Order: sequence, then structure tokens, then C-alpha cells
Amino acid sequence: MNNLSDDLLVEAYHQAKALNLAPDFIRLIKREMEQRSLLLSPIYP
Repeated sequence: MNNLSDDLLVEAYHQAKALNLAPDFIRLIKREMEQRSLLLSPIYP
């Protein structure tokens, strides 16, 4: 995940949610977003 830019990580999160991918995968992306302080807004439930 370290190789992804912040923008690509957020896009991956949105695509994973839209495609209803595995919850574990979505949690993995979300955790990385939290570590990068990208979850400061409630737009990423």
C-alpha cells in the first residue's frame, strides 16, 4: 500500500465500496487511509 498515492488510495476505497468487494479488503484500505490521516471527514463511512 505504501506505493499508492493518497489519491489512488482514496479512489481504490471508493471503487472497492462501489463494487461491494470483500469487507476485509475494504477494512485494509480504510486502515491505511486512517494511518495517512485521510479519514478526517465523515464522507468515508
